[in-house]
Amino acid sequence: MIEVQDLKKRFKLTWKMKRELGKAASNGYVDAVDGISFTCQPGRIFSLLGPNGAGKTTTLRMIATMLKPTAGTVKVAGFDVTRQPLEVRRRMGFLTGTTKLYDRLTPNELTRYYAELYGMDKDRYEQRRDEIFTRLGIHEFANRRIGKLSSGMQQKVSIARTIIHDPEVVVFDEPTAGLDVISARTIIELIREFREAGKTVIFSTHIMGDVSLLSDDLAIIHKGKLRYCGSYQDFVNNMQTKSLEDEFIRLTEED
Repeated sequence: MIEVQDLKKRFKLTWKMKRELGKAASNGYVDAVDGISFTCQPGRIFSLLGPNGAGKTTTLRMIATMLKPTAGTVKVAGFDVTRQPLEVRRRMGFLTGTTKLYDRLTPNELTRYYAELYGMDKDRYEQRRDEIFTRLGIHEFANRRIGKLSSGMQQKVSIARTIIHDPEVVVFDEPTAGLDVISARTIIELIREFREAGKTVIFSTHIMGDVSLLSDDLAIIHKGKLRYCGSYQDFVNNMQTKSLEDEFIRLTEED
């Protein structure tokens, strides 16, 4: 479970940012996330939807202990991200497109490296590796250097290193962005399997198709604030427009 309560993240602006933002930067800071609250339940997929710069990635990075909240609390599997970050990391897998892989390593070497970081024994690691590599179709390029792989192959390797330790909480930041249809479908099916296994899953996206395919619960964030938070079905039942995309635009433009 992920429990987010009154979460805030404030960034101090540089001189260059103040000049670019003009009057909007009169206070000398920007609230990237401004008092949001939500809960992600095990066995359900929670979608965080918003335009670029809305605060999605900042929120996920605070959940993943990569950023320290300015205010508010986040608990992952019962552990506080600020006071117990190591316990949170042991139970979480975090995938983001900005995480770089080691080009000179092979998929085999990279996943073994991460398994050792998590303290996995050899037999358990080999079992998990074989399961994941088979599921994602990595075996055929498992011994090629990552720097020589296509973007779709690299994304699969990134997923493998994210879930090698079988985390109970999985966080995806734009998991299908830039992927071909086949690779994107593989990731969508994998996320569904996590739900069936009872894991807590949260993912951010701006791709409406992913939202409709995966969401049990949905939050829409814009300018650091939540514009909607509830079940996906309730959102669809109460839309004032004809499509998810149109309703998303209506809510963000109202703000």
